[in-house]
Amino acid sequence: MTTTHGLAGRRGWTGLAVLLLPTLVIATDMGILFFAVPFISTELRPSATEQLWIMDIYSFLLAGLLIPMGALGDRIGRRRLLMAGALGFAAASLLAATADGAGQLIAARALLGVTGATLMPSTLALIRNMFHDPKQRTAAMGAWGAATMAGATLGPVVGGLLLEHFTWSAVFLPALPVMALVLLTAPFLLPEYRSPQPGRFDLAGALLAVASVLPTVYGIKHFAVDGWSAGAAAALAAGVLLGGALVRRLRTAATPLVDPALFRNRTFSGAVVVNTLTMLAMMGFTLYTSQYLQLVRGMAPLTASLWALLPSVGVFVTAGASGALAGKVRPGVRLTGGLVIAAAGFALMTQVRPDSPLALILVAAGVLAAGTVAAMMLTAELVVSAAPPEQAGAASAVSETATELGASLGIALLGAAGAAVYSARLDGGLPNGLPAELAAVAQDTLGGAVTVAAQLPGELGGQLLTAARDAFADGMHLAAAVGLVTMLLGAFLAHRMLGDLPVPAPAEEAAEPSAGQPELV
Repeated sequence: MTTTHGLAGRRGWTGLAVLLLPTLVIATDMGILFFAVPFISTELRPSATEQLWIMDIYSFLLAGLLIPMGALGDRIGRRRLLMAGALGFAAASLLAATADGAGQLIAARALLGVTGATLMPSTLALIRNMFHDPKQRTAAMGAWGAATMAGATLGPVVGGLLLEHFTWSAVFLPALPVMALVLLTAPFLLPEYRSPQPGRFDLAGALLAVASVLPTVYGIKHFAVDGWSAGAAAALAAGVLLGGALVRRLRTAATPLVDPALFRNRTFSGAVVVNTLTMLAMMGFTLYTSQYLQLVRGMAPLTASLWALLPSVGVFVTAGASGALAGKVRPGVRLTGGLVIAAAGFALMTQVRPDSPLALILVAAGVLAAGTVAAMMLTAELVVSAAPPEQAGAASAVSETATELGASLGIALLGAAGAAVYSARLDGGLPNGLPAELAAVAQDTLGGAVTVAAQLPGELGGQLLTAARDAFADGMHLAAAVGLVTMLLGAFLAHRMLGDLPVPAPAEEAAEPSAGQPELV
């Protein structure tokens, strides 16, 4: 797997390709379902509550189980957990594709969340075990970051293409051959690693981890969709209280899920904080870009998703540049630079108007994606490098959980900020003669305004559409400004907490056995 000088050989890089497969599938699965929802609603006729659970149960369980699954992989073996997760994910995908009722689809999506939680921390931890040389590890993390972004970008495209030719169930089928390939190749290309002295698995800590994350994500998501409600507030309060109990458990348990000493490591904690801020800004703004292309520019969903592929070019440029600079520039400097680039992308977004050239938003999105992915790659690398090899699974899971929380919080905060501006701006710009009930629909969302405008006579509908698109642009500008400030805050923290990290020297890591205690088949 590695040479005598700690460098990964051809087998290691081929193994990396295997690890990127589940990463790509999970990232794709996040967005692929959005296109299928109307078709699912028509055929399965779920209630409003059931439809909400079809969309949300996956991300809820994924976020809640990441830390327990990462800790479990450290104990039973990361390759073993990866393969069990791949088998379970394939089975759950098949169940989802053959579901003939909303309840069955919800159950399948829940199983997808459970098994998906085994895959992400396993892939990152195995990269830590397979690539000991800092420059090689940076390149591997660059490939991982590019796969994550590519999957998120390709999800809507793949979903749109499948639904043009097949039924809704087809969106779950691409996972089957991919996971089959993982199961066939992993035993030969990936090392097994488990902690030499794992200790007993802390079941009470695992339950607290799930019990604290689930209501937190639930509350944040419901604030984003429905605004203030007693139920969402109660969920957040419960999440905070249970999170405090989890912290206390980590401090007192004989063999905690995550070693509390990790959080006292400035590199680890700094990378997690910066990663959370990065995901807050990026994911909170993603919805604005897609709405702009579809509802402001009037593109069909599939056309909009195809145009959205262009900014991903910057991601691959960033991944290559980051690898080239790994042995020359300090990690904190590279991280700060990536966040400043992302902030520049947000600054460009504040200049996008409804009548702006299409190139402006595509360039802005490209700059934003390039800087964000550079930061994601570096924070992931710093997290797994800061943790001892035997704790890489749990450390990766903490980082992934922070990613999920940051993304949910970003959608809630930036979504609420933009929606408030949109509603207030449109309130003073509605055309005269618009009935009150239609005005209320138009003020709720830009999609509602587009629907109302299509029902109105030509001139009145055109006036409403122009006012709604201008109001949406104003809301998008505020969200971009919040993203800009968030990225600059992340850059400041990266400089203060991580700026003095040295340039990693080439590793002579033969002393650290290939993946700790590898079991190569």
